[in-house]
Amino acid sequence: MNTPSAESGAAAAALPDRLRITEIFLSLQGEARDAGWPTVFVRLTGCPLRCTYCDTAYAFHGGEWRDVDAIFSEVAAHGVRHVCVTGGEPLSQKRCLGLLRRLCDAGYVVSLETSGAIDIAGVDPRVSRVLDIKTPGSGEEARNLWSNLELLTPHDQVKFVVCSRADYEWAREVVARHAIHQRCDVLFSPSKSEVDARELADWIVEDRLPVRFQMQLHKILWNDEPGR
Repeated sequence: MNTPSAESGAAAAALPDRLRITEIFLSLQGEARDAGWPTVFVRLTGCPLRCTYCDTAYAFHGGEWRDVDAIFSEVAAHGVRHVCVTGGEPLSQKRCLGLLRRLCDAGYVVSLETSGAIDIAGVDPRVSRVLDIKTPGSGEEARNLWSNLELLTPHDQVKFVVCSRADYEWAREVVARHAIHQRCDVLFSPSKSEVDARELADWIVEDRLPVRFQMQLHKILWNDEPGR
């Protein structure tokens, strides 16, 4: 005779392996190390942060529950090697870890765009974790989980979105204090309409920072068109 705990355990085991998805689409990777590669983007729904410069607020709510098998099949149908799992904040859904692992097992080149507010320890080491450290100008500086920095490897990347000269100086100090550039690539991006891109580039060159300047290629090509 089954006990209540055994029955509840069996029910939990029977739950479908699924994630809430905002969109899956093929485009060019617009930033970070794989910029320019045709890439399938899997955008998960939901995010606990509310950054001032967020350009994907439409992913905060809604979405559609999709079985991981169906997600995997749609990714495969696009026929490219690069996959980026993004959000929202993808790690706010625990089953994201299983999707990442399955994509790696299938031989995809996988990157994860994460806010840095959630522990990245469980992410498959084959994934390139693109960790977004929140500057004061983001309004979410207090959410940075600094212990994540100790987990970074050369396979990972760290991104700062710079909203002002004060943000730049803050980010410069964080990079130096934690020697992030000695762990992995560090990327500085200008926040759209808040910092002139040429101005940020000049600051980096003047200070000879060991970071990479980047702009969002997809924004240059397609502005804010959804699914691009």
